Amino acid sequence: MTKLVTFTDAKGPRVGAVLEDGRVLDLAATGSGALAGRATDMLALIEGGPAVLAAVKALAANPPAAALLPAGSVTLMAPIPRPRRNVFCVGRNYMDHVAEGDRTRGITNSELPKYPQFFTKAPDTVIAPEDWVPAHIGVTEWLDYEVELVAIIGTEGTNIPRDQALRHVFGWTIGNDITGRELQRRYGQWFKGKSLDRSCPLGPWIIPADELDALNTGIRCFVNGEKRQDSNTAKMIFDVKEIIHQLSLGFTLKPGDVILTGTPEGVGYAMQPPKTLKPGDVIECEVDGIGRLKNTVKAQ
Repeated sequence: MTKLVTFTDAKGPRVGAVLEDGRVLDLAATGSGALAGRATDMLALIEGGPAVLAAVKALAANPPAAALLPAGSVTLMAPIPRPRRNVFCVGRNYMDHVAEGDRTRGITNSELPKYPQFFTKAPDTVIAPEDWVPAHIGVTEWLDYEVELVAIIGTEGTNIPRDQALRHVFGWTIGNDITGRELQRRYGQWFKGKSLDRSCPLGPWIIPADELDALNTGIRCFVNGEKRQDSNTAKMIFDVKEIIHQLSLGFTLKPGDVILTGTPEGVGYAMQPPKTLKPGDVIECEVDGIGRLKNTVKAQ
């Protein structure tokens, strides 16, 4: 499995690959001509296309010793620390999540959405694995988690046919769509409740598109070790192919675009009694074939 990361140390941020033993291959230190100008920034690497990705995979399979860094000697950043555009998201995309949300509003006859419900998060909400999430005390009393599979676009496209959609994906990572629930409802449009500072943990790495069956993989979330969400991406109402197709209609998707694909049932506000996030809570989001994204809530 190829794990592409953005990391930092005393030399500053750059791009690498985490090996099975935990060591990090510093792509900027490999001296590879194929990676010239693309090894210090994940967006530049993505824009390099299939040839650059193939070069990275070859280096990871036979890494030069001089470019290897010990496990634990670097700090992982979000794979794309600052997306160039808003983070694209899909709401109400697992039927059981639709139903649990409806129950909190007294609706017992849930209906399937006819189209994906798109919204966005501000690009500077993105934070790293192991980074902290503010409790936003005094702003929201209903801070919540949402584990999500995340698609990273690799190839530009508009009006992308459904059967061609996965060809436009560079890779997959994990996201946590931290939400202020009452803000989401108070303002009508979801942007405010979804764009609190530091509300989009992303990582820990990107897995290339061809190394994960994103249409059928397990997805889970734990809070303080308690399993809260446990589902499979096969249960999406609109799968990744349909999401990319619909989002691209009349709207050009670009390399490096980040797309959160929806969360399954088990969010805190829908529990009886509700379980909102508090300072000290440890959230671990997990997607099979990728890994775990861990963050802690902190009173700012």
